Amino acid sequence: MLCFPNAKINIGLNIVEKRDDGFHNIESIFFPIKLCDVLEAIIDLASTQIPPSGGGGASFTSTGIAIPGNTEENLCVKAYHLISKDYPMPALKIHLHKVIPIGAGLGGGSADAAFFINLLDELFELNLAWGEKHHYARQLGSDCPFFIANKPAFAFERGDKLDFIELDLKGYHLVLVHPGIHVSTQLAYSLVKPEKSKISLNELIQLPVEEWKGKIINDFEKPVMEKFPEIADVKNKLYDAGAIYASMSGSGSAVFGIFKNKPQLPEFPVTYFVWQEEL
Repeated sequence: MLCFPNAKINIGLNIVEKRDDGFHNIESIFFPIKLCDVLEAIIDLASTQIPPSGGGGASFTSTGIAIPGNTEENLCVKAYHLISKDYPMPALKIHLHKVIPIGAGLGGGSADAAFFINLLDELFELNLAWGEKHHYARQLGSDCPFFIANKPAFAFERGDKLDFIELDLKGYHLVLVHPGIHVSTQLAYSLVKPEKSKISLNELIQLPVEEWKGKIINDFEKPVMEKFPEIADVKNKLYDAGAIYASMSGSGSAVFGIFKNKPQLPEFPVTYFVWQEEL
């Protein structure tokens, strides 16, 4: 079975406070975009017996962008082992073709895990309720629950609590640029002093897109761009090209611009990843 996990952008991100468990409470608008990975799972016919204890095991391979770390740490493999404790499944072969840049603030790994939960549900007819999928996704990462429903949402607490919102950007043009810089999430949080915003993003997002500039802010942006000026340069170039709103997504380093029409873009270095889509 094949699926296409898509990326998301953060429209605004406020770091509200540090939690007792070491994580942070945030507020952000998560918005899905069409940039996708390709994820496939097939039953391993060489190992169709289901052990009494649960799943028959999962092997993982990948192509495209190199995925760091060990196979057992991959979120899709973790999702398989997590769900197979409750719903025994045969062994699977998992293959991921990675297109979404890693360490870019686009939620690619979380999307892969959440889509894999949906894939397992469909492939094995588990009939998982939305709340059950959400429960599994929360154990895999803060962004994962968003991709279960995969529609615009106001995210709060760790980013795993969601209020779905109406946000129609149809007709606008999106440009996404990743300068190839990996921004550590841990580093990004260390650069920010948590502070609750005076006006909730839930209110600000209701403004016309043309009024977002200067009002909808990503708290990571200023300190991260000071440390990595190339990211600030991307944002400035998007505004120079006519963006009505531009921002870094998540903790970076991808930057997106929203345009009324398809823009004439400046020359970016060939090492940069550039993506465009009609919203």
